[in-house]
Amino acid sequence: MIRQKIVAGNWKMNGSRESIVSLIGGLLKMDGSSSEVVVAPSFPYLSQVNDLIDGSSVMLAAQNVSHELKGAYTGEVSASMLGDFGVKYVLLGHSERRSLYSETDDIVASKVKAVLGFGLVPMLCIGETLAEREYGKTLDVCERQIQAVIDVVGIAAFEQMTIAYEPVWAIGTGLSASAEQAQEVHRSIRAFLAKSSESVSQKVQILYGGSVKASTSSALFKMPDVDGALVGGASLDAKEFIAIVKAAG
Repeated sequence: MIRQKIVAGNWKMNGSRESIVSLIGGLLKMDGSSSEVVVAPSFPYLSQVNDLIDGSSVMLAAQNVSHELKGAYTGEVSASMLGDFGVKYVLLGHSERRSLYSETDDIVASKVKAVLGFGLVPMLCIGETLAEREYGKTLDVCERQIQAVIDVVGIAAFEQMTIAYEPVWAIGTGLSASAEQAQEVHRSIRAFLAKSSESVSQKVQILYGGSVKASTSSALFKMPDVDGALVGGASLDAKEFIAIVKAAG
């Protein structure tokens, strides 16, 4: 099955009104691509980015969401609010949310449910730490994180979701899994999903995230089970990000 590639840029806590105008301006000059291009700014800039990409093929993502629908939750943002600003994707379970803000598998699953309830697309982030990889626990960790979501929303919901495999040891470290290592894990993730539904396993897009650079992306995108990339720091440089998009096709 041919799955459209997705190249998503997670800007994390970076950016300013001025720098975003420049960055989006660079992306909008990009020649046509068969891949879906996604940008994920911080909450304060969602409206600005939504206005800048209006009428283009660039899609908007949010970096997080509350699992609560509304109410007295100071500082939180609901899925319905994100929908008001043109958001299509929501990053959920990013390793920084899990490690720095103690988000458990159960919390992530509840956020997935909330996002699906408002017609948005969860981009479920999964992945192992260096210690877990060294102990041979990579697949155990990935499968546990996926199963927690299946238990809450069911396997069919994954047809409306995207998965991003991001080995924690390769995020912001300059290290990166080789194309072959990424393919091995992606293939295993797809095989795990197939235990519940073969058709879903073939439809779901699985992205790689972990210090993705233009120089390494071509090899990654040649792998049959790598359906794109979740890009961190490189997405803040329009030239570098465009090179990654072009490598995806």
